[in-house]
Amino acid sequence: MNVFSINATALNTKTESEKHMAERTTDLENEFTEQGKAAAGRLAQALDTAKVRVQESTVASAKATDRAIREHPYESLGIAFGIGVLIGVLIARR
Repeated sequence: MNVFSINATALNTKTESEKHMAERTTDLENEFTEQGKAAAGRLAQALDTAKVRVQESTVASAKATDRAIREHPYESLGIAFGIGVLIGVLIARR
Protein backbone atom coordinates (compact mmCIF):
# COMPACT_ATOMS: atom_id res chain seq x y z
CA MET A 1 0.00 0.00 0.00
CA ASN A 2 1.18 3.41 -0.80
CA VAL A 3 0.22 6.76 0.72
CA PHE A 4 -2.35 7.48 -1.98
CA SER A 5 -4.32 4.30 -1.40
CA ILE A 6 -4.39 4.92 2.38
CA ASN A 7 -5.69 8.45 1.82
CA ALA A 8 -8.31 7.19 -0.64
CA THR A 9 -9.53 4.62 1.91
CA ALA A 10 -9.69 7.27 4.62
CA LEU A 11 -11.56 9.59 2.25
CA ASN A 12 -14.13 6.87 1.43
CA THR A 13 -14.62 6.14 5.13
CA LYS A 14 -15.12 9.82 5.86
CA THR A 15 -17.54 10.15 3.01
CA GLU A 16 -19.58 7.20 4.26
CA SER A 17 -19.57 8.69 7.76
CA GLU A 18 -20.73 12.04 6.36
CA LYS A 19 -23.49 10.30 4.41
CA HIS A 20 -24.63 8.51 7.56
CA MET A 21 -24.62 11.78 9.52
CA ALA A 22 -26.57 13.54 6.75
CA GLU A 23 -29.17 10.75 6.75
CA ARG A 24 -29.44 10.86 10.53
CA THR A 25 -29.81 14.67 10.43
CA THR A 26 -32.56 14.37 7.83
CA ASP A 27 -34.33 11.74 9.94
CA LEU A 28 -34.16 13.97 13.03
CA GLU A 29 -35.37 16.95 11.01
CA ASN A 30 -38.38 14.98 9.78
CA GLU A 31 -39.12 13.73 13.31
CA PHE A 32 -38.99 17.24 14.79
CA THR A 33 -41.15 18.56 11.95
CA GLU A 34 -43.80 15.94 12.65
CA GLN A 35 -43.67 16.63 16.39
CA GLY A 36 -44.04 20.36 15.70
CA LYS A 37 -47.02 19.79 13.44
CA ALA A 38 -48.67 17.57 16.06
CA ALA A 39 -48.08 20.16 18.79
CA ALA A 40 -49.48 22.92 16.57
CA GLY A 41 -52.58 20.83 15.91
CA ARG A 42 -53.13 20.23 19.63
CA LEU A 43 -52.65 23.92 20.35
CA ALA A 44 -55.13 24.93 17.64
CA GLN A 45 -57.68 22.48 19.02
CA ALA A 46 -57.21 23.77 22.58
CA LEU A 47 -57.61 27.38 21.40
CA ASP A 48 -60.79 26.52 19.53
CA THR A 49 -62.21 24.80 22.61
CA ALA A 50 -61.32 27.79 24.81
CA LYS A 51 -62.87 30.17 22.28
CA VAL A 52 -66.15 28.25 22.30
CA ARG A 53 -66.21 28.18 26.11
CA VAL A 54 -65.58 31.93 26.37
CA GLN A 55 -68.29 32.65 23.80
CA GLU A 56 -70.80 30.45 25.62
CA SER A 57 -69.95 32.06 28.95
CA THR A 58 -70.26 35.56 27.50
CA VAL A 59 -73.64 34.83 25.94
CA ALA A 60 -74.91 33.31 29.19
CA SER A 61 -73.74 36.34 31.18
CA ALA A 62 -75.32 38.76 28.72
CA LYS A 63 -78.63 36.89 28.89
CA ALA A 64 -78.55 36.87 32.72
CA THR A 65 -77.83 40.61 32.79
CA ASP A 66 -80.61 41.32 30.33
CA ARG A 67 -83.04 39.23 32.36
CA ALA A 68 -82.08 41.01 35.62
CA ILE A 69 -82.50 44.45 34.05
CA ARG A 70 -85.90 43.53 32.59
CA GLU A 71 -87.08 42.12 35.94
CA HIS A 72 -85.87 45.15 37.93
CA PRO A 73 -85.83 48.18 35.62
CA TYR A 74 -86.02 50.92 38.29
CA GLU A 75 -83.38 49.36 40.48
CA SER A 76 -81.11 48.99 37.44
CA LEU A 77 -81.66 52.63 36.54
CA GLY A 78 -80.84 53.71 40.11
CA ILE A 79 -77.64 51.62 40.17
CA ALA A 80 -76.53 53.04 36.82
CA PHE A 81 -77.25 56.58 38.03
CA GLY A 82 -75.29 55.97 41.25
CA ILE A 83 -72.29 54.59 39.40
CA GLY A 84 -72.39 57.58 37.04
CA VAL A 85 -72.44 60.03 39.96
CA LEU A 86 -69.55 58.20 41.65
CA ILE A 87 -67.45 58.27 38.49
CA GLY A 88 -68.28 61.97 38.02
CA VAL A 89 -67.19 62.79 41.57
CA LEU A 90 -63.95 60.84 41.17
CA ILE A 91 -63.14 62.58 37.91
CA ALA A 92 -63.93 66.04 39.34
CA ARG A 93 -61.53 65.47 42.25
CA ARG A 94 -58.50 65.43 40.00
